[in-house]
Amino acid sequence: MERVNAWTTYKKREEKKVMDLGKAYRAFLDNGKTERECVREAIRLTEKAGYVDLAKAETLKAGDRVYVNTMGKAIQLYIIGQEPLEKGINIVGAHIDSPRMDIKQNPLYEDSDLAYLDTHYYGGIKKYQWVTLPLALHGVVAKKDGTVVDVVIGEDEDDPVLGVSDLLIHLSAAQMDKKASVVIEGEALDVIVGGKPQKDVEKEPVKAAILAILKEKYGMEEEDFLSAEIEVVPAGKSRDFGLDRSMIIGYGHDDRVCAYAQIEAMLQITETPKYTCCCILADKEEIGSVGATGMQARYFENAMAEIMDKLGEYSELKLRRALSNSRMLSCDVSAGFDPSYAASFEKKNAAFLGKGVCFNKFTGARGKSGSNDANAEYIGKLRAIMEEGKVIYQTAELGKVDVGGGGTIAYICALYGMNVIDSGVAVLSMHAPWEIISKADLYEAVKAYRVFLVNA
Repeated sequence: MERVNAWTTYKKREEKKVMDLGKAYRAFLDNGKTERECVREAIRLTEKAGYVDLAKAETLKAGDRVYVNTMGKAIQLYIIGQEPLEKGINIVGAHIDSPRMDIKQNPLYEDSDLAYLDTHYYGGIKKYQWVTLPLALHGVVAKKDGTVVDVVIGEDEDDPVLGVSDLLIHLSAAQMDKKASVVIEGEALDVIVGGKPQKDVEKEPVKAAILAILKEKYGMEEEDFLSAEIEVVPAGKSRDFGLDRSMIIGYGHDDRVCAYAQIEAMLQITETPKYTCCCILADKEEIGSVGATGMQARYFENAMAEIMDKLGEYSELKLRRALSNSRMLSCDVSAGFDPSYAASFEKKNAAFLGKGVCFNKFTGARGKSGSNDANAEYIGKLRAIMEEGKVIYQTAELGKVDVGGGGTIAYICALYGMNVIDSGVAVLSMHAPWEIISKADLYEAVKAYRVFLVNA
């Protein structure tokens, strides 16, 4: 049952492909630090390959390639297959939101000659990891006249960066005695944005100076924060990690590494597949897949209905059959085994960096609470597909049974009655500002998703 390390199987030519893929993925990661940016990158990459907006296609036929953009925060890609949709489609689904801090609607204030932006953290984070880091702002400001302004501050090498301060060690005796969960309180994650007073302003002169900068750069008034979505993320680019450059450290591997692998897999399908192929990139997974752009919304079901209608196949019954007959890989990252924290893992059933794409029969917590538990027959079929496609893969659980747990979008799609299993890339330091993956695992994930889409 020992799984092979993928690096030991690559010859020089294939190893170059692994490295080239890692370089391309790093560019996607750097250009997609928010869900909106990921959608834009997905559209840019796929339109170059001939994908068109489904809304602009009056009819569809086998071989057509279309995308469905949901509010700029979620996207679906489709390659229309030869068989009727009623027979089911092959789906890979990931999420493109990541843990971060969001700027509140009334955020800007001044205290002791420093200007701050008040934040609300998003997703499961260790709050103490987000202090004393260079941080950037990414997002949009929607004005009353309907214009939307993109905001990115802290990524260009000439940009200033922002950050959250911490208490000096010399005065930290009481702080060091606190539980890690409360060493830094959520309301203390306020971002310092300025410290230079505006001349000739008596009341809150530092805040006034910051507002003047925002006005000049973005035409933004303080009240425009009310209709802004601005995210605080780590500043800087992803980097090769390790002296051998075998890994990548970056922000947002969870779950953009699987999202990119899905896009790449779709782009590698140049033929017309037997069954329609679908790539779902969803929002809001980190907070329960809620809202109009989360997987619990019905945009996937609605898109399927639109596609069936443009193929001349639509009926409510055929739509229900199409959904229940479909096959899916819920592509989300898994916890990589970390020898420094071995006590939290059950080593025989852990995911290891470098040992290929990972399949999780179930996720959930403790007694499999909140899990999609994949059927044995489906896993048997997937094993055959992976081995025929020469994909290096492993199986895993998310840590020891009673230690914790987590969930994905798998259980939501399973509500349609389709076969679903979790499949993804192992990650070290998951949900930290900087996470680590193996380039080999990304490469095997692309192979896995492609052979699944074509052969499932």
